[in-house]
Amino acid sequence: MPELPEVENVRRGLEQLVVGKTVQAIEIRWSKIISNPDDVFVEGLVGRQIIGVDRRGKYLLIRFDQNLTVVSHLRMEGKYEVDDQSVPMTKHTHVIWTFTDGQQLRYLDSRKFGRMLLIETGQENTVSGLKDLGVEPTPTTFKKTAFYQALQKHKKAIKPLLLDQKIVTGLGNIYVDETLWLSQIHPETPANLLTKAETDRLHDEIITELELATNNGGTTVNTFLNAAGHAGAFQDMLHVYGKKGQPCDRCQTPIEKIKVAQRGTHFCPRCQIKREAVQ
Repeated sequence: MPELPEVENVRRGLEQLVVGKTVQAIEIRWSKIISNPDDVFVEGLVGRQIIGVDRRGKYLLIRFDQNLTVVSHLRMEGKYEVDDQSVPMTKHTHVIWTFTDGQQLRYLDSRKFGRMLLIETGQENTVSGLKDLGVEPTPTTFKKTAFYQALQKHKKAIKPLLLDQKIVTGLGNIYVDETLWLSQIHPETPANLLTKAETDRLHDEIITELELATNNGGTTVNTFLNAAGHAGAFQDMLHVYGKKGQPCDRCQTPIEKIKVAQRGTHFCPRCQIKREAVQ
């Protein structure tokens, strides 16, 4: 699933490629991707101009004039492409916006898990999934003291707590594994056992790692491409994710892979020591 760096790169690409374009027609080839009735979605957007593209966590917010927003979640394999009408469609193309200049914005999704919802701009916090998101992982919004206080309220393992998006948003399986390795925290450590120094370091690594990944185009592990059709480069900078059996970059101990909250989880058994709650 695309995480914050990948979604942010899609956002940046769309901002360059489609802002200012006016919708002439919309074709929906797989209705389940659209959470509105098809006619509401189409009639609401035909004739509308794209005026911006924002992001909240892993959600894209495509802004139109007349106070309309399309909330888009790419889920596992969703991606956007901008093409001329002459370019043949693939079998995984499910929603097509045709613009008045002849270009098309195409949504492709081999697994058909992605979702779109047309809402009034400003109603984002009423949308399931969006309304419960935690803060964005930036220095101005993500505060160390609040992060520490939030973790102290939970006995849950730190990895699934970071994955659930309610304390800080944008982290998925790849970047949770990476930031926990960078912070030398075992993924199964109960969150409330982390010290203030450990949570401060984890806080800083989250901000730094996501910014670094974003600036390197995101991580292409399977099929991720940005809106311009380019793969990310950050997969070449990963320390633990996908490195089972390879030597740890810090101590040369082989990386292990376990299941944590039903997610494949990579860690160094020497650098990341699990701490147990005292009974």
